[in-house]
Amino acid sequence: MSGVDFVTLVGPTASGKSGLALELASYLPCEIVSVDSALVYRGMDIGTAKPTWAERQQCRHHLIDILDPAESYSTAEFVRDAEQAIHDIRARGRVPLLVGGTMMYLRSLLFGLAQLPSADPEVRQQICAMASEKGWGYVHACLRQVDPVSAARIHPNDPQRLQRALEVYQVSGKPLSEWQKGTQTPRWKAAQIGLVPEHRQALMPRIEGRFDVMLAQGFETEVRALKARSDLHLDLPSMRSVGYRQMWEYLDGKYTFTEMRTRAIIATGQLAKRQMTWLRKWPLDMRLDPLCTHKVADLAKWIERQI
Repeated sequence: MSGVDFVTLVGPTASGKSGLALELASYLPCEIVSVDSALVYRGMDIGTAKPTWAERQQCRHHLIDILDPAESYSTAEFVRDAEQAIHDIRARGRVPLLVGGTMMYLRSLLFGLAQLPSADPEVRQQICAMASEKGWGYVHACLRQVDPVSAARIHPNDPQRLQRALEVYQVSGKPLSEWQKGTQTPRWKAAQIGLVPEHRQALMPRIEGRFDVMLAQGFETEVRALKARSDLHLDLPSMRSVGYRQMWEYLDGKYTFTEMRTRAIIATGQLAKRQMTWLRKWPLDMRLDPLCTHKVADLAKWIERQI
């Protein structure tokens, strides 16, 4: 390939990225690289809307089912693995198609990892003590006061990232979001396509319908099997994935089934909101409305001209 290094297809959750990617694969010699922090985990298939085995046979996928849910996966590890996948795909004369909505992963791949201050065990302990006494929601509120940009991107139920963001500010006096700006010069040349609705609320019927399909497919059974493991708990990154936390807490008796369903749909909508916050400023070459019908053949021809 003499043009771009790879093609990206990004968008908020439930925007139809996976379906469009598979359609494009029927026109282009591409392999799909997942840019999704939940699809890396084995045994988490229904609640992540993971491509089926048949779909993965239709087009080769990378960075799916590479970890056990008890393990953590860092942005640095994603960059390493994605770069290796991109090099291997290009060496086969095929097109890497990066698909997903974990925008921090994609930003770090494109622009490099920020050189952050070293961890400070004393400050970290102070933040943990604050969380134990007042809850992670309070920590999130503290972060919002000093770094509203990072607070908008980090969910209140994500203690690992909350802790690190507040730690960086307290150690350096500089918000994490400022550290992460880094260079604005991309390390790769990419053709970037976004499935972005004009308003997030337009996705809510899709989000609700998709969750109901997950329930019908056996999502409760999937989470019961994960919950039965002695090494999994709600503080793990895998179990903080939207839907999984709410189903886990329902199985603990914290909510009724109806409350669980409502909370999971709301949490998914909040995820979509955070993703769209990223995408408003994202340098897309083509922006498509996921609620409209697209001529995939024409889109494939546009990609061919870029590569």
